[in-house]
Amino acid sequence: MVVESTYNWYWLVDGLMDTGYRVHLAHPAAIRKYDGLKHSGDFADAAYLAQLLRLGLLPEGYVYPREERGARDLARKRMQLVRYRTAQILSIEGILMRQTGSRINGEAVKRLTAGQVDEFAFAPDVALAVEANRAVSQALGQQIEALEKRLRERVSLRAEYHLLRTVPGIGDTLATTIMLETGSISRFAQVGNFSSYCRCVDSLRESNGRKKGEGNTRNGNKYLAWAFVEAANFAMRYCPQARNFYDRKKSRTNRVLAIKALAHKLARACYHVLRDQKPFDVHLCFG
Repeated sequence: MVVESTYNWYWLVDGLMDTGYRVHLAHPAAIRKYDGLKHSGDFADAAYLAQLLRLGLLPEGYVYPREERGARDLARKRMQLVRYRTAQILSIEGILMRQTGSRINGEAVKRLTAGQVDEFAFAPDVALAVEANRAVSQALGQQIEALEKRLRERVSLRAEYHLLRTVPGIGDTLATTIMLETGSISRFAQVGNFSSYCRCVDSLRESNGRKKGEGNTRNGNKYLAWAFVEAANFAMRYCPQARNFYDRKKSRTNRVLAIKALAHKLARACYHVLRDQKPFDVHLCFG
């Protein structure tokens, strides 16, 4: 049985598997139909997927284990709430800059109280806008803390979590994200497959030694891509070997490419850490 991987496939795949079907999750981004077809629709698409499966040519996605999906989605929910809270904080900073000309950092904004907002003596409309942002920000902060507590309970006893925390630049949040988004490392045949899934490799089209365009650079996991770029930014601050690697790359290219190269290096290291179940070795990674 083939099911196209849409945003809401959980219930359908689970139901089919519960009734004994062997389910294949089709990967839509990897499936291209002939553009000249006269007829197209749900029935034609279903027949095409069935034909690909029969021929053994169906590009398949990963059916993430049912018991782990909740934790992974909880980590994604945390990231969503953090973005919402950041938007509220930036809004308050913008209002204060416009009204007073002074700058206040994000940590100070998080600690604002209703009394402190009143002390600014803003016009009623401005004060209400600041208070609305402050109240929403603090409510989001409480929910973020609740989600983080639950995630710690889910992942703190897993060996993969503690192994990932041995990698420079990877702390509690990034270790949780990388572990839950990766799932079983055995689904990646080689380290290059994992790096590609993390969006850490180029997508080029070449002919006769010349660049002819780019492929789908967004093909992969956006959460892992974010996590390894964040890890690279932290690693170059606190790990001398990572900093040296970054500086060498930056001297030949630019900052953005150097950070991406370091992220690629860390992604490869995490693959070997998870596959071999051994802590990170800085000498093996950076020589």
